[in-house]
Amino acid sequence: MKFTFYGAAGEVTGSQHLLEVGGRRILFDCGLFQGRRSESRAKNEQFHCRPADLDAVVLSHAHIDHCGNLPGLHRHGFDGPVFCTAATADVAELMLTDAGKIQEEDAKYLARKLEPGHPPVAPLYDRSHVKSLLKLVQPLDYHEWHPLAEDVRIRFSDAGHILGSAITELEVQENGEVKRIVFTGDVGRRGLPLLRDPEPVQGCDVLITESTYGNRVHPSADDIKLELKRIIDEAYAVGGRVIIPAFSLGRTQHLVYFLNELSNANQLPPIPIFVDSPLARRVTSVYRDHADILDSEVQELMRHDSDPFGFRGLTYVGSPQESAELNWRKGAFVVISASGMCESGRVVHHLKHAAPHVENTIVLIGFQGRHTVGRKIADRAPSIRLFDEDVPLRAHVEVLSGLSAHADALDFRWWFEQLHADSNIGQAFIVHGEGEGAKAQAQTLTEFCDETPIIPQAGESFEI
Repeated sequence: MKFTFYGAAGEVTGSQHLLEVGGRRILFDCGLFQGRRSESRAKNEQFHCRPADLDAVVLSHAHIDHCGNLPGLHRHGFDGPVFCTAATADVAELMLTDAGKIQEEDAKYLARKLEPGHPPVAPLYDRSHVKSLLKLVQPLDYHEWHPLAEDVRIRFSDAGHILGSAITELEVQENGEVKRIVFTGDVGRRGLPLLRDPEPVQGCDVLITESTYGNRVHPSADDIKLELKRIIDEAYAVGGRVIIPAFSLGRTQHLVYFLNELSNANQLPPIPIFVDSPLARRVTSVYRDHADILDSEVQELMRHDSDPFGFRGLTYVGSPQESAELNWRKGAFVVISASGMCESGRVVHHLKHAAPHVENTIVLIGFQGRHTVGRKIADRAPSIRLFDEDVPLRAHVEVLSGLSAHADALDFRWWFEQLHADSNIGQAFIVHGEGEGAKAQAQTLTEFCDETPIIPQAGESFEI
């Protein structure tokens, strides 16, 4: 077996890992690299995995840094099946259609900025490529073995990260032996409301595991709910606005679920709350459609609350005009808007209007990648760059890592113990993490692996 790591290797974005075994070439994930525009463009427009020669793609979940370059892969020649869960298929359709639209709009924007005579900038892909790619998606049920070929079979277990996320077990017959590969995708947290806990699987010959928070322990979700209440109470008292940049998929639904609980308990002041993301509204509808795979607490809640994603005082904003009107609204209110790292989307407009004023609050609820606007806000930079201008950052900044949907160090240790309980872990590759998180994960895994864990860098290959 040969593994080559093309993305999310030594970093936390652009997941893309190639397995070559028995003459077959299977790609785990095909995400967009997200970061500075020039660097992202260079990484995303080239494929080193020879797309036309791939036999299949296994998609762990529908976050853009894991699925976002599938249409580009298809555009460059890939025409095989894409395997994922049914919920991931539904969410990926929304996410990729939106990504195709953004690609088209970005290309038009850049075209207006080009000097005369400069070659045109084409989108990485457009919505026609997305539509064609979606025909290749083959949803598979959780917990059942599915044959991909005579010598390859696959099984998905719930990763507990976002709706539809999966831990992949792949079994391959090679030279008369069965080899097991486990790919975690992104592992979720235990005890986080809304989603089921990540499910344990058996040991394996090769483990590919994420490590985003391999060196951290999150505060409990209950503490975060209390922090949200505190922040909103304080904003209401001074008439300030609260801007919460949140990815349309996963984080927004968790936020709304927490706020729904606070509303049901009469613990919110009479403050308007807006979800300003058409994509988040559509994704939330998919969560409603797949409520049967949400956790037991949601099933119990729905016995007396038919909609865990709606409550009095909550408005899902539709048109751009309605969104723009929020920026001129008086008094205290809350806006949840994409994108989560503050690089694009409607939240950039809200940040521009809110950041210069001390009575306002910006709440960051997830990992902020290097060189992003979100990272600069988290670092309390004196100003942030929005719409090609420097905007003073005088608003109060709150960082609530407890809402992260990623496993922390304790969750990983628990999951590795379950993985190791029945049989050994052979070789482990640690991906989707920056320096200290990956190193801590490697240290943890030395207790459970037969071989020294490896932290691959982009483009590195390994024979097993």
